[in-house]
Amino acid sequence: MAPSHHSFDDDIDYPGNNSRSLTRYIKDPIHDYIPASPLLIQFIDSKAFQRLRHVKQLGTSSYVWPGGSHSRFEHSLGVAYLARLMAEHLQTSQPDLGITDRDVNCVEIAGLCHDLGHGPWSHVWDGMFIPAALKDSNWRHEEGSEMMFDYLIKENEIPLPQKDSKFVKALIAGDPSKCSPDEKPFLFDIVANKRNGLDVDKFDYIQRDSHMIGDPITLSLTRIIHSARVLDNQICYDIKDANQIYEICATRFKLHKIIYNHKTAKAVEYMIIDGLLAAQPYMHIAERVHNPETYVHLTDDIMSRIETTTEPELAPARAIFARIHTRDLYKCVDYKVIDWPLRAVFREHITPEHIVEAANALSVGPSTPVTEDDLELKIPAPPLEVKDVIVDFSTMHYGMKEKNPLDYIKFYSKRNPNQSAIAGRGDYSNLMPQYFAEDLIRVYTKKPQYFGLVQAGYRAVLAAMENSAPFPLSPPLDAVLEGDGTTSLKTPPATEPPTTPKAQSRQASFTFLSVGASSTATPFSNNSFTTVSPRYMPTSPTQTAKRTRSVAKRAREEDPESTPMKKSRV
Repeated sequence: MAPSHHSFDDDIDYPGNNSRSLTRYIKDPIHDYIPASPLLIQFIDSKAFQRLRHVKQLGTSSYVWPGGSHSRFEHSLGVAYLARLMAEHLQTSQPDLGITDRDVNCVEIAGLCHDLGHGPWSHVWDGMFIPAALKDSNWRHEEGSEMMFDYLIKENEIPLPQKDSKFVKALIAGDPSKCSPDEKPFLFDIVANKRNGLDVDKFDYIQRDSHMIGDPITLSLTRIIHSARVLDNQICYDIKDANQIYEICATRFKLHKIIYNHKTAKAVEYMIIDGLLAAQPYMHIAERVHNPETYVHLTDDIMSRIETTTEPELAPARAIFARIHTRDLYKCVDYKVIDWPLRAVFREHITPEHIVEAANALSVGPSTPVTEDDLELKIPAPPLEVKDVIVDFSTMHYGMKEKNPLDYIKFYSKRNPNQSAIAGRGDYSNLMPQYFAEDLIRVYTKKPQYFGLVQAGYRAVLAAMENSAPFPLSPPLDAVLEGDGTTSLKTPPATEPPTTPKAQSRQASFTFLSVGASSTATPFSNNSFTTVSPRYMPTSPTQTAKRTRSVAKRAREEDPESTPMKKSRV
């Protein structure tokens, strides 16, 4: 997409009103050159926005994919660019919509500032650390974005009218109720689309994240943007592009499955959280989310700041971070993809408390079968503790939980460009999953020596669930997971889009067996690919070398004449 100059609202007074001569072009690996107007530059050249250079877009994924170390800074520039392209396309292709230059500017600013509130390691902060550190707080990064946006405006004395400021913050939140009712509702579909999840934020991160890890996914963004058309106060697309849009939703699921929820990246996430929680009583890190003056300096480098301390109170935090650097990570002992209707049942029963109770009840004596590799390994004497076990549930979906996002996107055709409708299955594909979401459960141990024991405890809980089964093995398809983890039934709406799983499968009986599955498989079957002995303890090149040196050192101390080298010569 070639660089272009843009017009701006003359009512906003900024230094030097010659936008053509003052436009800055930023080279980007995804969108080539991104034009930044004098107005946008005022936002970019601020402490609040420059802070995003030090917040990784992919959190801990760079510990798995070293190239995925890009930041929220360049992602936000990309979202701003695409937001302006979309708004300008609608402005020129449908002049009857009355989109003004002021509207376009506000949408672009919202795209630029939508991630201002992200804390260290992005979602690790607001999705994991804050709920654990501030248990009574409902703080979310969108709230932080609003706070930092106000701080940016005030700190840099940007003369943005109050109405425009409220509009931008409402666009970031994707909530029209937060601004004047006369704002155009379809503009809320561009940056943070709460209707169906299809927005320019996803357009950018799908391409950017995949490119940076070395496995690029190309989206036809020019085609998709030019396909956009406003009908019935929402952005619709040409039916010819339905397959591409469906592919975007499927790609979102793929990225979450393969990259964002990678088992090793998740292990590092939990280690970072433990390190921050260990430092929290002494440093009061979490409370900084309520003060923009302190939050503006809170970035991924909080780990380095803790590591450079010498206070004994921070020794536990430093020890955890040291384990990350030496790759002595928490270990994933087992995993399982859960049938969607049973997710509440698993969340209720698979807990660290239940696993530890089952593991400590196991008798692992000399007669327990072991493999040749772990004959000399012994179960540690201290009993397993709840704090040593992590149970992680990750929900991955196409953008609308278990629902098909395309059931919430309207399309038009070349023959009827002013009429919109939902696309049916045969209109773009008949290959549809029963559910457009799944839960993945992973069990971790913080201490590698407990690996086999934790897995044995987890599998004992699975076996108990299957044997007792105090719940129906075929829960109603309308069962939904409530916030408290319980299952309740929802009365379906009177009318439903024709391709929702519920509409298609209302009379179908639920089966857990997939094609090719064993006839004895159940929702509680063990993962045969991860099975180890209860005595098993994993090894890594780093840890094996350290243990070898430790054993050799002890041998020399006990018997200076009996060194490994002298033994080899005998």
